[in-house]
Amino acid sequence: MAGHGESDTALAAGLSGALVDGGHRLAARIYYADTDFSGFVYHARYLEFLERGRSDFLRLTGVHHTELADGLLGSRIVWVVRRMEIDFLTPARMDYIVTVETKTASISGARIVMDQRLLRGETVLVSAKVHAAIVGENGRPVRFPKAWIAAFQPRN
Repeated sequence: MAGHGESDTALAAGLSGALVDGGHRLAARIYYADTDFSGFVYHARYLEFLERGRSDFLRLTGVHHTELADGLLGSRIVWVVRRMEIDFLTPARMDYIVTVETKTASISGARIVMDQRLLRGETVLVSAKVHAAIVGENGRPVRFPKAWIAAFQPRN
């Protein structure tokens, strides 16, 4: 994993969560900086937790943002979020330990839809549906490599 900022494989695996049947799980702690004056997590911070879940899901399937930006697939490509649907169900507070779950709902061409949830134990705090794509330097969509399609599918 050298070259991706991780020097210790075991440490990096723990930081990136784990691939599980049906997707990916990542544990995180809620810090003071994540909250607003009310003591609850500020709504925009949930987007950061969801982003970490998606990024680490990709990382563990072998897709690294740095390699894509460096053009290691032949040309420079980047991920973009096209649309998000978010339901804020139950607020989170400082020091909660939460789990970010990420699953592929569908994938085709240059688009992927991911279902995500932020949980505390069995309680769903936030649910989201994220529509994303990969685009080239010109901003136009790029088809997913065939190996990615298999890697992003549920592992049931």
